Amino acid sequence: MRSKKTVFLKKDKTIGQFVNFEFFIAKRIISAKDYKSSISAPIIKIAITAIALGVIMMLISIATGVGLQNKIRDKVSAFNGDIIISNYDTNFSSDSQIPISIEQDFYPEFTSVEGIRHIQITASKGGIIRTENDFEGVVVKGVGEDYDWSYFTEYLVSGRLPDFSNDLNTEILISSYLVNRLNFNLNDKVVTFFLREDSSKPPRSRGFTIVGIYNSGFQQFDEQYLIADIRHIQMLNKWKENEIGAFEVFVEDFDDIGPIGNEVYNETGSMLDTQTIRDKYYTIFEWLDLFDFNIALIIGIMILVAGINMITALLVLILERTQMIGILKALGSSDWSVRKVFLYNAMYLIAVGLFWGNLLGIGMLLAQKYFKIFPLDPNTYYVSEAPVYLDLGYIIALNAGTFILCLLMLLIPSYIISKISPVKAIRFE
Repeated sequence: MRSKKTVFLKKDKTIGQFVNFEFFIAKRIISAKDYKSSISAPIIKIAITAIALGVIMMLISIATGVGLQNKIRDKVSAFNGDIIISNYDTNFSSDSQIPISIEQDFYPEFTSVEGIRHIQITASKGGIIRTENDFEGVVVKGVGEDYDWSYFTEYLVSGRLPDFSNDLNTEILISSYLVNRLNFNLNDKVVTFFLREDSSKPPRSRGFTIVGIYNSGFQQFDEQYLIADIRHIQMLNKWKENEIGAFEVFVEDFDDIGPIGNEVYNETGSMLDTQTIRDKYYTIFEWLDLFDFNIALIIGIMILVAGINMITALLVLILERTQMIGILKALGSSDWSVRKVFLYNAMYLIAVGLFWGNLLGIGMLLAQKYFKIFPLDPNTYYVSEAPVYLDLGYIIALNAGTFILCLLMLLIPSYIISKISPVKAIRFE
């Protein structure tokens, strides 16, 4: 009875096609199903697991690292803006603001510098909230109708945002930290005292009404700031209607805050100074910059570990298939053709590891994003839970980079195939 190979030879009548047939059979032999019953099965599973765990760790490090950077940056911007424009003699404290005129070429639209999203007026003044049983020092930040409430919309936990677009009113937005500390409730009256420049005179007082309670999670700001109408600060400081404490500028892309800050400085008058929040809160942003190094280090280590495990798995596969390599070489297959058989299968194993790594990693990140499983100490990290930043761009880049780097690392061990002698390999047992 004629074998299938004989029928195949008579049909195609070329040794080259016979080699291609054997090449096809070799691909089928080194298939994922065959791995399950081979000696290399445990090594293959370890390699896939290493890639999956590596992808999980990389996804978590990027998503939480970038998420924490963005969240803290947004909180600092919410209370200060990205760039602060004030009088040159002001030292940026709440009680030493020297007024500047609102009538500037760059207000209300800063059109001379590209990359600016919004500009708004503010003024701040230190005060003391007094109750029957306690007192607390605060910074009353006055804002106008042009104030961007987008950040505080997210932080609002009770009530509503104040409305300063019409006549002067006593509405304020206060933090949950101050509310809990001083036993206030929504719609309560808050009496705040402000010291005069002449200490011999009694302090002035203002009565405010709590219409909204916020919680940014950034205790350094929550324990100080309450938001009121800027016209109260103007009257307390005896400023004119067109005098304010500072301009707050928001940029479209925070990564460009350095060059934009320089341009803003050049476009403002000689009596005005500018300061970016990176300069004002230097230590916070230096700490955040360390996250970039940590993320890069974790990615490098994880890719290296995954690559080493794949190299080990490939070497075991080559040793296990030594006889088959010898047969293919004896039939006329080139070294590169045989190497491609193993590299194709290695690509499959890498893809399997990436699939499970993405499935588990993204699943864990989504669970954290929507269910807040892992809390953080806000006194240390400025947030109450681990923030998650998910973006399709970095997920694709991470997978593509891992796949390519692991595959490149496998080219060197696959070179061993070219050193295998067909005569010795066929006799190998």
